[in-house]
Amino acid sequence: MRVLLIDDHALFRVGLLELLERRGIEVVDAVGDSDVGLRLTRDCAPDVVLLDLRMPGPGGLEILKQIRAEGLDRRVAMLTTSTEEEDLIASLQAGANGYLLKDMEPDELGAALENIVAGKTVVAPDLTGVLARALRPEPEPAAAPQPAVSELTPREQEILCHLAAGQSNKAIARELGISDGTVKLHVKAILRKLAVHSRVEAAVMAVEQGLCARD
Repeated sequence: MRVLLIDDHALFRVGLLELLERRGIEVVDAVGDSDVGLRLTRDCAPDVVLLDLRMPGPGGLEILKQIRAEGLDRRVAMLTTSTEEEDLIASLQAGANGYLLKDMEPDELGAALENIVAGKTVVAPDLTGVLARALRPEPEPAAAPQPAVSELTPREQEILCHLAAGQSNKAIARELGISDGTVKLHVKAILRKLAVHSRVEAAVMAVEQGLCARD
């Protein structure tokens, strides 16, 4: 996997470069200038462009829009500290293949990059609930659960609600007093029974059908 990092914070940029390289990920370059980053995106053909959302001059969204306007076939993931709904939605609407947070665990970041390269759209687990709420239509009378939902066990329904709240597997495991592996097995079963392909889709279904109490 070849990654191009565009971020104006030098300390973060150097630290992430070292972290990625320790995991066997090739960083073709790590730059803090948006114009240089755009040129490298054109010339170096990275598998993934990790793009800071807010930078001096053209910000991450402007760079992303330019990449898409030029028709460059690049996977682009926003890497940011912003958990704001409007930033998340604007990035996805502009064509981002991922929206990742700078405080993600290293293993989560590595897995997210692999999924993005594989063609998936990835949103940081902590923002699953934000995305689900953003995609939720205007409130309507709760519909009867679909047959697929009724097949979930009580434990699977409980974990589904934690997914809708945007919790990661580790957070769910800690709260329920079970192992990460057990949570992963339950999540796989939930996705299979709901006939969806991602945690985000499952969370959206849970919110749309009013399956979980909201704070």
